[in-house]
Amino acid sequence: MSVSPEDIEQAAGRLHGHVRRTPILPLELGAFGSHAQLTLKLELLQHSGSFKARGAFNSLLSMTVPKAGVVAASGGNHGAAVAFAAHSLGHRAEIFVPSLAAKAKIARIESLGANVHVIPGAYADALAAAEAHQRETGAIGIHAYDAPATVAGQGTLARELDAQMTQVDTVLVAVGGGGLIGGIAAWFEGRVNVVGVEPKACPTLESAFRAKAPVDVEVGGIAADSLGARRIGALPFSIAKQFVEGVVLVDDEAIRAAQTALWRELRLAAEPGGATALAALLSGAYKPAVGEKVAVILCGGNVDPSSLA
Repeated sequence: MSVSPEDIEQAAGRLHGHVRRTPILPLELGAFGSHAQLTLKLELLQHSGSFKARGAFNSLLSMTVPKAGVVAASGGNHGAAVAFAAHSLGHRAEIFVPSLAAKAKIARIESLGANVHVIPGAYADALAAAEAHQRETGAIGIHAYDAPATVAGQGTLARELDAQMTQVDTVLVAVGGGGLIGGIAAWFEGRVNVVGVEPKACPTLESAFRAKAPVDVEVGGIAADSLGARRIGALPFSIAKQFVEGVVLVDDEAIRAAQTALWRELRLAAEPGGATALAALLSGAYKPAVGEKVAVILCGGNVDPSSLA
């Protein structure tokens, strides 16, 4: 089981007219104190506020959805994306979220017409409840990151970025369960350096690289609602082993500083997970070469703007 550039091309065809082609923002020399040439990919402007809409639409458009509808577990962003896609396509959606999910994200899912079930604990607990619901009702499960249709859908972001930039040396991307970095790496297939950025409190891919297999990790920190998978997905890890250059870790203070910098300098409202890739540059966890062309994926913007003031 894998995902190829051809799978991503097919996903792009399905997604045409359903998702936004999000813009890039090339920054001036010296932006954020960096000597690299930085370009931000503004995926926080995607439908439902994150890249997750790509995987959700590709999944729903790839299958026959029963009357029982669809079910998903999510820290927030995947649930909002599935709710949005299901509503757009006329399907019922049941979304299971962990109690640590941000209230703004829960409200967002509800506003998109889905039934929301708040489950005590972390993402893994919500996933177990969603899987039980799926068995009981016959609804179709849409996995947040460990499914070919999801990963191929997320890979359309890389296909889009590839067309938008004349040259890119490195792509920095936040990692939770691995669907986004898996899709990006599957598209580029080693043509550019793909570097994962993880919170020290949720090091799923870094731990898997050290163990040479997906392993459970402790989940915590300010980005846990979007990057708080307990282990990297098997499919994303199989891709990462081949095509991901490495992983760097950032602490909560660096993530918060990146959020603040995006708001202060650019008036971009990024959630903690959405600012995590930039935190690698601002904190020095990733040190680019002089003039290196670095694309930074701002992958989510589901945040209460008042928290950024």
